Amino acid sequence: MNRSLSAYVHVPFCAVRCGYCDFNTYTATELGGGGSQAEYAANAMAEMDLTLAADREAGYEYEDISTVFFGGGTPTLLPADDLVAMLDHLRSLIPLADGAEVTTEANPDSVTRASLSRLADGGFTRVSIGMQSAVPSVLATLDRTHDPERIPQVVQWAKEAGLQVSLDLIIGTPGETVADVETSVRAALACEVDHLSAYSLIIEGNTAMARKLRRGEIEAPDPDDMADKYELVDDLAAAAGLSWYEISNWARTPEHRSRHNLAYWRGGDWWGIGPGAHRHRDGLRSWNVKHPSRYARMLASGELPVADSEQVSAEDRLVERILLELRIIDGLDVDLVPEELRGQLDVHRDRGHLDAAALEAGRAVLTRTGRLLADAVTRDLVP
Repeated sequence: MNRSLSAYVHVPFCAVRCGYCDFNTYTATELGGGGSQAEYAANAMAEMDLTLAADREAGYEYEDISTVFFGGGTPTLLPADDLVAMLDHLRSLIPLADGAEVTTEANPDSVTRASLSRLADGGFTRVSIGMQSAVPSVLATLDRTHDPERIPQVVQWAKEAGLQVSLDLIIGTPGETVADVETSVRAALACEVDHLSAYSLIIEGNTAMARKLRRGEIEAPDPDDMADKYELVDDLAAAAGLSWYEISNWARTPEHRSRHNLAYWRGGDWWGIGPGAHRHRDGLRSWNVKHPSRYARMLASGELPVADSEQVSAEDRLVERILLELRIIDGLDVDLVPEELRGQLDVHRDRGHLDAAALEAGRAVLTRTGRLLADAVTRDLVP
């Protein structure tokens, strides 16, 4: 069967491991036995070949690739030529759709004017820059190493290259004040970007920050404080002409929304290339081995580096669909909610969590208050 596809390429390298990060990332000193940065592009391209062969054997053909996202880690620690080579190889296997969105994540200190220009010339259309904060003390708590004053310069370089730019913030860092959040958001919006992400900090259990929390060196984020900060972000973004389209994301127009992330939230198919990457095909979910060295060894033996897979049940797919589609501005078709739970839609409308006009039209769309309580709303709508 022919269908459209998204592709995610995980580049698992970082210059420094941030204390809050629980992603599958490695510094150069943590790697041994293969899987180095120098070998990465060739390994990823080999996995693309094997993935295409496996899909074709299973009877799946893809008409085109609509979005590509290079994430990490820090993809731009690799030479821009390597990133372009991986993109070129991908589209040699399956053509890119007209107007395809091609994004790379980047740190402010991992790109130059020349590297951004090379990416744009090579087919990238968008860069998502990990700003996180404009306040030095907050960046220090997050173990971020860049100078916040570099952000406007990097954004300008990206714009000059013809790239769309998203700035990514983290809110709720221990010790961060509401005033700090305002400083960061105003600094981001002063760059006149067309997309802003602001993710609430979650202290994952196996991180340096979690160990500090257990030792009492920092305090856990306070939910009321996080809500105040979220509302501030939403107010400032709206005043600058950006509208929310997903709980943690704002865009200037629908054309500036992250189409790649929307593909996830709408349950599309995607390839996951790289160590630890996940892929999804028509309800079949699989994920790769995590360590770059083992990943490289499996590819060298001609083996697809899959750690495991699962066929997601119809019931679980429904739960995921409710969970994900409720997060976005288009909302959820109320007919997807199990009939015995549809009374909860009226309950949450009356509590101010769901937009009354949208509900009347058959869509469950969160209000701003509802966005703050999205997990609670979702729990009431899933079996």
